Amino acid sequence: MPPSARYRPDPRFLGLGDGFADVVAPARFPVHVLRHRDDRWAARIGLDTLGDAEWERHFARFEPLPGNLPEPLALRYHGHQFGSYNPALGDGRGFLFAQLRDAVDDRLLDLGTKGSGATPYARGGDGRLTLKGGVREILAAELLAARGVDTCKIVSVFETGERLWRGDEPSPTRSCVLVRLSHSNLRIGTFQRHAYHRDVARLGALVDYAVEHHFPAARQGDLAGTTAALLRLVVERAAATAAAWTVAGFVHGVLNTDNLNITGESFDYGPWRFLPTYDLGFTAAYFDETGFYAFGRQPNAVLWNLGRLAETLLPLAGRDVLEDSLGAFEPTFHAAVRRAFLDRLGLQPRGDAADDVVMDACYAFLASRRLDLDRFYFDWYGGEASAARALAGRAAVHYAPPEFAEVRRAWAEHLPAAPERLAHPHYAGDAPCSLLIDEVEALWAPIAERDDWAPLAAKLAEIREVGALHGRDPLKDMP
Repeated sequence: MPPSARYRPDPRFLGLGDGFADVVAPARFPVHVLRHRDDRWAARIGLDTLGDAEWERHFARFEPLPGNLPEPLALRYHGHQFGSYNPALGDGRGFLFAQLRDAVDDRLLDLGTKGSGATPYARGGDGRLTLKGGVREILAAELLAARGVDTCKIVSVFETGERLWRGDEPSPTRSCVLVRLSHSNLRIGTFQRHAYHRDVARLGALVDYAVEHHFPAARQGDLAGTTAALLRLVVERAAATAAAWTVAGFVHGVLNTDNLNITGESFDYGPWRFLPTYDLGFTAAYFDETGFYAFGRQPNAVLWNLGRLAETLLPLAGRDVLEDSLGAFEPTFHAAVRRAFLDRLGLQPRGDAADDVVMDACYAFLASRRLDLDRFYFDWYGGEASAARALAGRAAVHYAPPEFAEVRRAWAEHLPAAPERLAHPHYAGDAPCSLLIDEVEALWAPIAERDDWAPLAAKLAEIREVGALHGRDPLKDMP
């Protein structure tokens, strides 16, 4: 079947002209076995009506979607990787496949790939993605979305029948190709590339594209004002995402400038982890031996990357106004952390200093004890409305010491935001919806050993149920 009436192709990237991407050919794979298809997000972009054959044609063979990009585009960018500049980057195993409009809020969205074959930027790599890597991308994006984090969406994963050799997985290992839906593929590194080449014209074109298609409110009467306003909006988006990671207990692992896009949307899930306990020094990547991107350093890493973006914009705007735009990070981050924290704990904000008192008291308590972080939020959702449940639960021993009485006093005047949710079977259960590394490995094991996908399907159903319970349903408000 063809796309539905909600399918609205809008391939705007071509309007940037040359110098921003390279036309590439997708890899040809031995087999195409569909392992994941997200029809919730496919419906938002009008592709849920595609039959199995059409889905395979577009998302495994990469035949162009109707009225869309005629050929895949490997995007050009540079980046700082663990603080060191690398001018040899670019889409090495992925490409921009299509652009279209969101049926709910009319955003311009990109469909991009991972594992779709080597490009001019592969740097000797095979351009492939392991199947385990694809499964981990699905899981990260699903739980982040359920916890209210602005994230890419994994709409399709096909197993491709190749055997890959990797140093961080038992090899040979299985292969896949992934398609993700994102708000933008313009990275901080995209701007860095053109600043590196002192190409002011293309920097200006990037600013104009970003304003027209992602931040129309940044449009001012002159280029300098527009550039500064754009940077401020990018800073605010990035600060909000960093705050959401903090409250979700998420550690990205590789916050290089080529892994941060201008719309603030979280993406590219490699060595990620969710925190088992509240630990600022927790790292996700086994190769991050110095804790460069540890959990507690993520906000500063994001701000540092934004500083690199500001540097690229110096040919277009003055240093003072750009520094002023960067100054929006700290207040935006702290306000966003407070909002996200109260939301995850299920408390109504009071809009005064009492909100900070609650957050500070909870984090001080969590830092002092090795308490399961997800269980804390689960046990005390709604604050005192959950007291009887929490004090009869598995972690009750953690809530007996006198210091926890200080936490309860801090939130005593905060009302539950949605007390009706406590009647849901989720809160009647005895465990939160978590995704720690041991469970990720346990979900992968039956796939690796006997091709059993049932545990993964059950986990995704659980995550989506919890997300819907907390008001995060991608089909909400869809026409």
